[in-house]
Amino acid sequence: MEVDDVPLDDKAKRMRDLLSSFYAPDPSASAPSFPATHASLDAINSASFDPDQYMNLLVQKSSLEGLLQRHVEMAAEIKNLDTDLQMLVYENYNKFISATDTIKRMKSKIVGMETNMEQLLDKIMSVQSRSDHVNTSLFEKREHVEKLHRTCNLLRKVQFIYDLPARLGKCIKSEAYADAVRFYTGAMPIFKAYGDSSFQDCKRASEEAIAIITKNLQGKLFSDSESIQARAEAAVLLKQLDFPVDSLRAKLLEKLEQSLVDLQLNVEDISSASVDSSDPSEQRNASMPIPSNAHEASVREFAEAICAYRVIFPDSDEQLTQLARDLVSKLFETTEQYVKNRISSADLLHVLGIIWTDVLLMDGVVHEAVLRDHCLEAARMVVKQYVANTFSHLLHDISDALTKAHIEQKDGVEKDSLQVALEASKKRVLQGSMDVLLDFRQLLDDNLELLAKIKDWIIDWVQGGFQDFFRELDNHFILLSGRNNSSSHDQVLAGLVLVLAQLSLFIEQTAIPRITEEIAASFSGGGIRGSEYGPAFVPGEICRIFRSAGEKFLHLYINIRTQRVSVLLKKRFTVLNWVKHKEPREVHMFVDLFLHELEAIGNEVKQILPQGVRRHRRTDSNGSTTSSRSNPLREEKLNRSNTQRARSQLLETHLAKLFKQKVEIFTKVEFNQESVVTMVVKLCLKSLQEFVRLQTFNRSGFQQIQLDIQFLRTPLRETVEDEAAIDFLLDEVIVAASERCLDPIPLEPPILDKLIQAKLAKTNEQNTISQ
Repeated sequence: MEVDDVPLDDKAKRMRDLLSSFYAPDPSASAPSFPATHASLDAINSASFDPDQYMNLLVQKSSLEGLLQRHVEMAAEIKNLDTDLQMLVYENYNKFISATDTIKRMKSKIVGMETNMEQLLDKIMSVQSRSDHVNTSLFEKREHVEKLHRTCNLLRKVQFIYDLPARLGKCIKSEAYADAVRFYTGAMPIFKAYGDSSFQDCKRASEEAIAIITKNLQGKLFSDSESIQARAEAAVLLKQLDFPVDSLRAKLLEKLEQSLVDLQLNVEDISSASVDSSDPSEQRNASMPIPSNAHEASVREFAEAICAYRVIFPDSDEQLTQLARDLVSKLFETTEQYVKNRISSADLLHVLGIIWTDVLLMDGVVHEAVLRDHCLEAARMVVKQYVANTFSHLLHDISDALTKAHIEQKDGVEKDSLQVALEASKKRVLQGSMDVLLDFRQLLDDNLELLAKIKDWIIDWVQGGFQDFFRELDNHFILLSGRNNSSSHDQVLAGLVLVLAQLSLFIEQTAIPRITEEIAASFSGGGIRGSEYGPAFVPGEICRIFRSAGEKFLHLYINIRTQRVSVLLKKRFTVLNWVKHKEPREVHMFVDLFLHELEAIGNEVKQILPQGVRRHRRTDSNGSTTSSRSNPLREEKLNRSNTQRARSQLLETHLAKLFKQKVEIFTKVEFNQESVVTMVVKLCLKSLQEFVRLQTFNRSGFQQIQLDIQFLRTPLRETVEDEAAIDFLLDEVIVAASERCLDPIPLEPPILDKLIQAKLAKTNEQNTISQ
């Protein structure tokens, strides 16, 4: 295979060389050519590779340790190349076999298909021939019927055209101008096509009659004695006759529509013009709030223009009504955009007061527009949107506090960042909710007539808003924790999950009762949404949601921390060859890493969770102590001198466990420091036991596990609250190791104590230096 000019990565080059070496007849063709004179250490893959020259160069440039390392690397590369070559061959064989099977299946399915297709073609040809025969036999009759039908329609239209002048004359006598206009407009297409030839006399007589009708309709339109309904009908008929009666109307209406643009509220002016009084009721009375002078003058001019338009065109109620409603709609559209920002209830009340003043003014001019009801419906939507946006801003504030804590913990900005984040989040939830309720209370206390009509709606929106807010808050907590996406656990810091757990508990025990009291005191009533939907705010359901969420977040924190320790344990047991383990000299480094992880967990829970009560203390009479001689398994195996007797003792140990008192290992996790740390330790020790069961140990490997476990007893006792369960799990790890050991002979107690004391002395010395 030829070498491409495009640079490839190492893996792609290696795979290409493998394929070339397997399929190319000339091995030299698959490898790039290098000059034979330059036998560098990187030219081992070239076609001109010289082994002797390469070895001489390698011996000259490398030390003994480097040669050994190169030997190990080359052995690993040879093994990898053999494996890759085998996989390539297997994959090609699989593809050949799959292609052969596919061809066989296609051949079996195609057999017999040609005969079926020929039969189908014969049937199609038969159907087509019969269809052609039927169409041919009926073609002449169908053409004749259609021709007669067209002739009949044409004769009917010709008769109508000849009778049109007489019909128009009768309509003039009876003043049925609507029928006359309808008849004439129906005949206009024929007059345009044949009025100058075949129907010339009929067209001239019809136009003379229509001229009389137009004159009579103009008289009605400009007659003061005619009713508004008659004038409107005359204007419509003249318009159908293409008389330019609406030219003035269209111009005036266009001017009114254009003036709507100048009546829009300026949000910036509203914000700057909002009065600073703390009591909005002092700023307006119940019927006429005080708007800005410029906007009020513009609305008055608009009302006067509508009055003048109505005098000229009395039948323009629909257009004027639509104009008035458009004005109110555009004012509320501006308000809807305004409430999307974070504003106070005082600002919203000021805007609604201006709109209500405009509505009262326009309602006196266009009463049939029912602007009050229209304004009430629009105000309901605006206030509902304001309530929803306020809760959205509160949710955003809480999310910002938690996100800031996540960033600070990730960057290590502050030592007690979790505690600071928890307190900030608590304040945002409780104080933010109280501020929101106080803001909504101003809407109820204001004496604006518009808000008084939707008071019960506001109460329902506030109660339902809190219900939806806490549900959205729970969903947001789940999103932050990555609880529904196990792949995102690595990106989520465990401390944030612990903050969410404690914050959920705070919401259930403190925030919800306080909010419930405030709602009962200031927002009682409502019920507009209907009894079939139940109450808008159900504190019991919210408490249940956050109680469950807190427990789930607490277990999620334990799982995240346990998984991290499990990765450490897995690396510890999968890297070494336990069958060839050397005699233990000291406690393994993984014990320090394990204790370091437990210390980090302890620092996190101390910031967030309260202290609990330590229980299940072990004494010298019923459990193991810091001395290595107190382990019952070792004391029973001290005098065993060979593998056979050790295995017999292992069977006796299993039988003895059946008669021991059962120790409860996994209990319910409480919201305190000791309970969480204890559960993490239990799960880690259980994982350690499972990793031990997957290995096979020699005597030294078993003794190393025995030494590590014995050293862990004292620090774990000082950390957890359930010492009995921890001692039981530690013993289980040693038992599991003995079961998987080829020669389970434990360390002698003096040696075990000596190694443990040496480790303790080394640890104390390191702590002294670090301090």
